[in-house]
Amino acid sequence: MVTLDDIQQARTVLDGVAEHTRLIYSHTLSRLLGGHIYLKPELFQHTGSFKLRGAWFRIANLTAEQRKRGVITASAGNHAQGVAVAASGANIPAIVVMPATAPRAKAEATRGYGADVILHGQTYNDAFQHASALALEHGRTMIPAFDDPHVIAGQGTVGLEILEDLPAVDDIVVPVGGGGLISGIAVAARAVKPSVRVIGVQAAGAPSLVSALEAGRPVELTSVQTIADGIAVKRTGDLPFRIIKELVDRVVAVADEDILRAMVLLIERSKIVVEGAGAAPLAAALSGQLPVQGRKVVLVLSGGNVDIRRIGRILHRGLAYDRLVGRLASLASGDSPAAPGADAVQSALDELTAKDFAY
Repeated sequence: MVTLDDIQQARTVLDGVAEHTRLIYSHTLSRLLGGHIYLKPELFQHTGSFKLRGAWFRIANLTAEQRKRGVITASAGNHAQGVAVAASGANIPAIVVMPATAPRAKAEATRGYGADVILHGQTYNDAFQHASALALEHGRTMIPAFDDPHVIAGQGTVGLEILEDLPAVDDIVVPVGGGGLISGIAVAARAVKPSVRVIGVQAAGAPSLVSALEAGRPVELTSVQTIADGIAVKRTGDLPFRIIKELVDRVVAVADEDILRAMVLLIERSKIVVEGAGAAPLAAALSGQLPVQGRKVVLVLSGGNVDIRRIGRILHRGLAYDRLVGRLASLASGDSPAAPGADAVQSALDELTAKDFAY
């Protein structure tokens, strides 16, 4: 298991490497949701996400022989960039295997940081299997994206920073893919303040942890489909799952439409461009799955690596969803002049879904 001492050691190693991203109090979200809402903006981290923390600490613990042979990893994008930067900083050759569906901006950035990029498969798990085979073939050390104690300890430094900046925090809400971030945060937060609640949020199209908790063990999903590519993981890691089962209070799944709505709201009101995974915690609050009234809540915005070519489509879909919510609310309240019934409600759903939600 990972301990608070491990995370504190990671904090020392990361000093001068990873930014301490200061909490941002959101007056708008606090008024909207009825709580005290703080944003943990890991999108301002070097490489645009929290992933640098775990990758750097894992590579810092390599032996001299492992450094000579080089490293390899699999990633949908953010971990790829973290490994590329950490390997470059240590003067170690790195190969990164990414699914062909990974955003082009993330692949280009990874190459820019000095790693060799191989595109393989359609999902993270496809890329991971190929990277594992290449690791054996070439004798390179695999740098896992989440299922590794050093990686988890590195990510746990996010939790230490939150408790330093807001000792009175009640809830920490974290996006979940493979489980490395939330498990590290949970170890740190619960050790420093046992009463704090740690809540995970997944995309409904990639509910690997939700399924694992129902089964009592990690299970592999047959497929994943979500706009939140950073948390589109088929299987929760074994070590993260053990930590999550012990220390995490609750895990919820949110629809892509709620994620898009959260992305648009953060752009519009907070002037922050967050990727789908990073918007998932706010999506949980907006959808009503996460009551926050009167509580001090930190939403971890895990990353901001959005392909600029997709921003227009994201905004269009998010605004379309807002129009749909408003129209259905009007129908339900009887404010519509025609006072339509269930058939009209279904017609509104069909019309907007066909025009605006194609992805």
